[in-house]
Amino acid sequence: MVVECQLIQRSHMRSNTQLYQYSHDFFAVRTAEASEIANDIEPQWKDNDKVYWLNFHGLEQKDSIEQLCQKKGLDKLSIESIFEPLRRAKVEEYPNYLFFQLLTLPNGCRDTEKTEQITFALGTNFLFSFQNQEGQHFGEVRYRIEKSKGKIRNQRVDFLLYRLLDTLLDELFQFTNQVSDKIDLIDQRIHTQMNADLLRDIEKLKRQLIGLRKIVQPLKDLFSALESMDNELIASSNKHYYKSLRTSCISLIEDIDAHKQILEGLANLYYAVQGQRMNSIMKVLTVVSSIFIPLTFIVGVYGMNFKYMPELAYPYGYYTVIGFMFAIGIGLLIFFIKRGWLKRD
Repeated sequence: MVVECQLIQRSHMRSNTQLYQYSHDFFAVRTAEASEIANDIEPQWKDNDKVYWLNFHGLEQKDSIEQLCQKKGLDKLSIESIFEPLRRAKVEEYPNYLFFQLLTLPNGCRDTEKTEQITFALGTNFLFSFQNQEGQHFGEVRYRIEKSKGKIRNQRVDFLLYRLLDTLLDELFQFTNQVSDKIDLIDQRIHTQMNADLLRDIEKLKRQLIGLRKIVQPLKDLFSALESMDNELIASSNKHYYKSLRTSCISLIEDIDAHKQILEGLANLYYAVQGQRMNSIMKVLTVVSSIFIPLTFIVGVYGMNFKYMPELAYPYGYYTVIGFMFAIGIGLLIFFIKRGWLKRD
């Protein structure tokens, strides 16, 4: 008979640490401060039939986190790395655990210039995940554990790690999908609403994609390292899951590059449309100028202050000149229309 137990403990302070314990027939979750969990970490974690996942939202309680990591045998250098800024994703092997760090987008943030550092420590039956900011990256994984969805409760801790990494990757895919939707809107606006904001939006999306690629490329290298790693903490039967993560990263990089090319094409299209509209305006102005040049010449001739001009004494000279000027203007206009120079594209 399958037995499930869910225990939720809250302290008087704001809890920022979650401890999940589960096996195929057992489940428990405890929400508390890192100091509380650090004080009674042993001997509860000695049951190798269970998986222990400890997730930290924020790293404010540094002393308690250090105490907890020391009790689980984490090296001093690993503990220091948790609190130091990360420049590029990395993975390190230790005798009794794997330690690696990566950068991703903060939960709900769509600015790739802002990144969040997440650290993982994988042991025989435990997994630590440290988020340097508060966020709900792993809601889907929690739901699968609590509701026993899929195979997560029947797998070991390395499969849990795969699920967490896959969730982070899905968030990046969602970001690229949102960028794709924005690109479609920009494409529509180029043909209906030309203004300087379009070019700014294009450049903004390009910068976001460049920032996203800086996040994804190191992830691909990290997943490749996990896939090829000969370590008993990652079962050989689960290596194909990490291979799928690497393949997804490659697909994500291809999507990013494709979106960048589309945006560059839209920028070129923007300049081409602007140039075409400017050419149309210049064409109209040139036609208008061509019509008025001969008229201006006639007006200039009769504007000379000579005393003796034969046409000046003619009674109908004014009306004749005005009629002639109208005839020239209408004639030139008909000529330009027949040549198609006033046709709107």
